[in-house]
Amino acid sequence: MSLLARPAVASFIAKTVQRLLKLADRRSGERGPAASAHARLPEFPRDTRELMVPTSIAPARIVVYRPANGDPAPPVHVNFHGGGYIMPVTETDDAFCRAVAAQAGVVVVNVDYVVAPQHPFPAPPRQAFEVVRWIAAHGDEHGWDGARLTVGGQSAGGGLAAAVARQALEEGGPSIALQVLLYPPLDLSIAAKDKPAAIAKPMLRPWMGEVFDSAYVPDVAERADRLVSPAGAKDTADLKGIAPALIVTAAYDRLRAEGARYAERLRQVGSLVEHHDMAGVDHGYDIKDDEKARESYAFIAGHVRQATTA
Repeated sequence: MSLLARPAVASFIAKTVQRLLKLADRRSGERGPAASAHARLPEFPRDTRELMVPTSIAPARIVVYRPANGDPAPPVHVNFHGGGYIMPVTETDDAFCRAVAAQAGVVVVNVDYVVAPQHPFPAPPRQAFEVVRWIAAHGDEHGWDGARLTVGGQSAGGGLAAAVARQALEEGGPSIALQVLLYPPLDLSIAAKDKPAAIAKPMLRPWMGEVFDSAYVPDVAERADRLVSPAGAKDTADLKGIAPALIVTAAYDRLRAEGARYAERLRQVGSLVEHHDMAGVDHGYDIKDDEKARESYAFIAGHVRQATTA
């Protein structure tokens, strides 16, 4: 075991990263990460409000993005941000939320979920599921149709969205019309160093995986859990009836293979809508490349719209 894979060390690094993110926000002010995210893709308007959702883990802040189509009760898409399960970077997905709200005609709910190491597994996926269950049940009060519901996320958020869909299958709902998994980590039972990449210097480095995995799931044995590694070899449960899935992978990404494995697993039970592999890009390709973001978000919005209007 390397030094970075030790839970105490990974926890210290994760907390340091969190402190640095907060410091950057305070020092940058109007030029900080949130402001930069809000300035991206200016063609999509920003109409938001915040709510607090009660859960058994902790209250969860959600940011609600409304479409400008005048629908009093549009469908709802629940989004979970990335960040290796350790970074509370909700605002990073602001452009995504605005684009999908506008192009799919849905309310998008961006979830500020608990992160590790303060809240290690299984707290984040359980809270994520309880938030989705609450959103499905409270649409009449807040202006969306909880019966027309989709979920999704980028990177770690995609892993959480997959875990939400799994819990919904096991617990009898809520009904999810589509799960959108964008370059998700779906097999933490394999160390990052053992996941080959198609390019010499991929965005995700092995040391990052050691920190993320050890902070999020300190017990190595638990990394094979179905809510962590649905693409892992030990998860052999029958997934027939799980929410239909759109899985988007990046051709150069270290996580591409596990995304493809999960896509095949879902295809075998009739729950794969599409596995779309983005050519020529790496993990997180949409965060800094606005043109790739526009292409990808329009593609995802089309699937969300189709799933919620069928």
